[in-house]
Amino acid sequence: MKLYLDDDIASPLLASFLRKAGHDVVLPGDVGMDGQPDPAHLKCAIRDACACMTKNYDDFWLLHELILEAAGSHPGILVVRQDNDASRDLTPKGIVAAIRKLEAAGVPIANEYIVLNHWR
Repeated sequence: MKLYLDDDIASPLLASFLRKAGHDVVLPGDVGMDGQPDPAHLKCAIRDACACMTKNYDDFWLLHELILEAAGSHPGILVVRQDNDASRDLTPKGIVAAIRKLEAAGVPIANEYIVLNHWR
């Protein structure tokens, strides 16, 4: 899967785990997007046909709804909830495992807003 990691989740450790699992990963720094606002990150992901991964639950939900309301499309938004609860929060390895389960289930990603924590 092609993945663009939003600033709030872009870590070298997560990128490394995702790449080892066979994913094509783009970090904001790779494309000069460090520190850009959320709409700019999603625009970059859409342009490069990457699902966008973020921890920013609320803002990306609104962006997802806006795109669909305007009859647009996107390659998918994958959200990692961070609730400061070790029993629910995902580690980098947990994120990779959740994506593996999501793909194995054949769940469509395009135009979807998917909370990866539900795929633990």
